[in-house]
Amino acid sequence: MRILVVEDNETVAAQLAGALREANFAVDVAHSGEDGYELGETHDYAAVLLDINLQSGMDGITVLQTWRKRGRTMPVLLLTVKDRWTEKVAGLEAGAHDYITKPYHIEEVLARVWTHIRIAGGNKASPELDCGPLNLDTRSMRDILLDGAALPLTATEFRLLAHLMLNKGRVVGRQELTQQIYDLDDEHESNTLDVFIYKIRKKLGARKALLKTVPGRGYVLAETADEQPEADGG
Repeated sequence: MRILVVEDNETVAAQLAGALREANFAVDVAHSGEDGYELGETHDYAAVLLDINLQSGMDGITVLQTWRKRGRTMPVLLLTVKDRWTEKVAGLEAGAHDYITKPYHIEEVLARVWTHIRIAGGNKASPELDCGPLNLDTRSMRDILLDGAALPLTATEFRLLAHLMLNKGRVVGRQELTQQIYDLDDEHESNTLDVFIYKIRKKLGARKALLKTVPGRGYVLAETADEQPEADGG
């Protein structure tokens, strides 16, 4: 999954981005409202951490309001200073999903981010994601378990499989997967997604039939080997 951090304090932004990457997220960082707005407008993010009090150009509320007017619906969590309750109200009314008060503990940030990612994906509020024999405890973001044993996944493989678990039973297109597993600094070839899918299937072993290719549409992770992908809508 891919996260956008919009924070004009470069030290704070670097610390936050580092903790998110340590938790296996792909992360993009913007230090101004304009740059953050542009990234949120042109890329798909699982969630956004947005500082309300950006000091240059667009402030956080303006960025959020503009995204919402443009139809951008990703979860946005606002970073705000303690006791400024009026900012919190303004942010929620502008379309924020939640807010995090500074100074914060990174464990709280990760917990809130994952809660809103799960809910946005139509999943239960429980911190555990399940898909047949696969399990991911989002409180740790360290291992995806297969029949109770940890899969030896790279960070990119982890993000890919976790995103498919969030969307179990739904065909996920190649573009969506690519958007969620790479950040702006990653360089990748056009066929690398296929390589990662191949490697994940190999690691699933006897359970590899859970990860299906749907020609012309993308990939789907099923709870059972004989489960069929959902039909296209419309």
